[in-house]
Amino acid sequence: MADGNHKITDETALRTRYRDVSTLAKKKVMPRLDRHSRAFIGISPFLCISTAAADGKADVSPRGDPPGFVQVLDDATLLIPDRSGNNRLDTFSNILANPHVGIIFFVPGMEETLRIDGTAEIVAEHPALQTCAVNGSVPQTGILVRVAHAHLHCAKALKRAKLWDAEEQIDRKSFPSLGKMITDQVAGLDMSAEEADERIGKGYNKLY
Repeated sequence: MADGNHKITDETALRTRYRDVSTLAKKKVMPRLDRHSRAFIGISPFLCISTAAADGKADVSPRGDPPGFVQVLDDATLLIPDRSGNNRLDTFSNILANPHVGIIFFVPGMEETLRIDGTAEIVAEHPALQTCAVNGSVPQTGILVRVAHAHLHCAKALKRAKLWDAEEQIDRKSFPSLGKMITDQVAGLDMSAEEADERIGKGYNKLY
């Protein structure tokens, strides 16, 4: 290639550029949730869930709620409540076409994370959704996840990013508002950046 880069196209070529996988990294992957994984989920207020459509197009969606919002139904089953959002339903549409999901759980101030993969289905009126009520709002639907693998992930990525370091936080005023960015990105919107920010702000004031 003209720029000097070389595309890696097979597993052997890829592996030659990395050290062998350590015994610890291999053996830490579990087929079910143990007490540490359950405890981690119990204090986590935030996760990202990855899905893919039938044609392979991928998506990652953030989910957040009070700590412990994900219900651990047993050692191999999770229930993620669904809250009101933009109603695109990208995650749900993907799950209907392809049930395989990947999830990473975060805990503020903790640099290790918890990774889970498995299969998912969309449920409505599941009894456990009643325990997910916040401010009297019970989720109408949820994502039921059957755990295939779970493992704790080391802190290197978050340490490199200094994600929880308050001194690394930007001055929010140094970056455009969401309303400004969206109105710049989308042609033909019948609103100003200020009007978009006002609408977004009203949505933030009604989380449930």
